[in-house]
Amino acid sequence: MNGSPKINYQKKLEELINGIPQDAEPPKLMLHSCCAPCSSYVLEYLSQYFRITVFYYNPNIYPEEEYARRVSEQKRLISSIPVKNKVEFLEIGFDPAEFYGAVRGLENIPEGGERCFACYRLRLEKTAELAAEHSMDYFTTTLSISPYKNAGKLNEIAEELGEIYKVNPLPSDFKKRGGYKRSVELSSLYGLYRQNYCGCIFSKREREKHDRLGNN
Repeated sequence: MNGSPKINYQKKLEELINGIPQDAEPPKLMLHSCCAPCSSYVLEYLSQYFRITVFYYNPNIYPEEEYARRVSEQKRLISSIPVKNKVEFLEIGFDPAEFYGAVRGLENIPEGGERCFACYRLRLEKTAELAAEHSMDYFTTTLSISPYKNAGKLNEIAEELGEIYKVNPLPSDFKKRGGYKRSVELSSLYGLYRQNYCGCIFSKREREKHDRLGNN
């Protein structure tokens, strides 16, 4: 992506949505979700146009109690939020060894760098794989709603995986058009648990270090 013009993925998404025939069956979307708060706006927005399966696959989360809490909140949101098209839920279990294997050698890379990109790829690849297995029309992730996530890298990885698994990546930069702000509003509306770190032990340590320094 170095030197290439910046792509407006939100505009690409809107063009794709505008091209869906109104009298057709809604396309099927495998939506990887990192947590309920990040998925709130995405579900409100995309469920108007797609039949969504929320795929909860986050072996990066630490500790296991945190994982269980986030799963519970994700299920609660799906059962509560009004949607035009039905939203289903899919989880395949928690195996943190998958994450540690994916980021081996990158443990000391600062948050937002290559370790995070490896984590993006791990979760997106499983999403693309299952999207193909379940004959989905598209796959994407809620991760781009975060101001701290690299939407360009997420879409770049998704495009590569779409070629490999022969399933269409849905362009996404959900923070655009007030998406992040709306996710905060919806989190408050539904009383969702909003964690103060991304999820992995490395982000947790960085957050704790930041908090310590901030209190000194």
